[in-house]
Amino acid sequence: MFSKIAHFFSRLVKTPSIRKKLLITALIVFIFRLVAHIPAAGIDRTSLAALFSGSPLLTLLDVFSGGTLANFSIMALGLNPYINASIILQLLTYIVPSLEELSKEGEYGQEKINQYTRFLTVPLAAVQAFGMYTLIKSQGIISNLSPISLIALVLTMTCGTVFAVWLGELITEYGITNGISFLIFTGIVSRMPVTIGQSITSITSADLLKVGLFLGLAVVVIGLIVFMNEAVRRIPISYARRAGGMMPQSSYIPLRLNQAGVIPIIFAVSLVLLPSMVSQFLTGVDNASISKIANTIAVTFNPQSLIYNLVYFFLVFGFTYFYTAVVFNPEKIAENLQKNGGFISGIRPGVETSKYLAFVLSRITLVGGIFLGLVAILPSFFQNAIGVANLAVGGTGILIVVSVILEMTRELESQLVLGRYEKFIS
Repeated sequence: MFSKIAHFFSRLVKTPSIRKKLLITALIVFIFRLVAHIPAAGIDRTSLAALFSGSPLLTLLDVFSGGTLANFSIMALGLNPYINASIILQLLTYIVPSLEELSKEGEYGQEKINQYTRFLTVPLAAVQAFGMYTLIKSQGIISNLSPISLIALVLTMTCGTVFAVWLGELITEYGITNGISFLIFTGIVSRMPVTIGQSITSITSADLLKVGLFLGLAVVVIGLIVFMNEAVRRIPISYARRAGGMMPQSSYIPLRLNQAGVIPIIFAVSLVLLPSMVSQFLTGVDNASISKIANTIAVTFNPQSLIYNLVYFFLVFGFTYFYTAVVFNPEKIAENLQKNGGFISGIRPGVETSKYLAFVLSRITLVGGIFLGLVAILPSFFQNAIGVANLAVGGTGILIVVSVILEMTRELESQLVLGRYEKFIS
């Protein structure tokens, strides 16, 4: 196994185009992690560390900021505003007719929607920066700022988010895999040594059984994630006989069980944390009624509560269907098949083929959505039994890490295959 991995990496390094992409990605990640450690001015680091150690909510937010929030760096908001902007634009695509038409215009339309997403990211980042300032001020981590200093802080954090998004898009364009997911992945991985070290120092002999159960659970979850990400439903395709008696070779359409990847998890976390964030802001309000409502919301949407996990599960499940519908278009697949003389045995070309593909996709997406939802929430139910802190983060984090690694491996393998074809043609 290790020899195969070593051989795979040696092939990557020996391929000039892939080596260039790997070096660009490594350089961008280095810059991202370097900037992530530049702290914003006026922050009490000791109080900030104490606040994060006692708040599962903020720990989850830190995961999806790429690890920048715990340092409260100039990129403390991370990629959250961009993710929220993406959700809003994707939803508006189904509501606004002009955006719906734009989404059907292929690469040009997608580029315009991405541009609108970047524009929307800026005001969302400014609002979230002010909200984050209000939150940490209520916890005594930062003192009251003058209007000029507050504007400077908001502008700094907004620029940090724009810079992080730019780095992610550079990875997407010039590096390997999806840049936004990869930066979140690097944030999770960079936290692992600290998390593992803290866990080891707190382990006693009485905890050995719990640690064993946790490791066994982690191995099972990783195995299931790999299996579900690699699972494919193959739909056989036949072709009509062409002139001269030539019969093209039969092929198939590969429908992945998890067509949406990790995007549903990222989208769902961004939304499910909103009630808790709002309650954090409203808890310090002088009005007793508002403060009571805020406390109720905070208790209801605690990351360990049943309601929180149910809402989280259904959001993941819903976004799995939603994003699968965005990335896979049965009508276009059916149209391309018909143009090339291909058909599914027993299914008429055109509209009937499109309906059949949509039916099959909805069935396998049902399984994929349930799986993603369970992986996201089940670790939190084992937290009290096993006694390992931040297991809810671990479940989501493991899913993102494994999925990004698999996606990156698939892309690198396709680049190797493409390189062999280019050598053959030349």
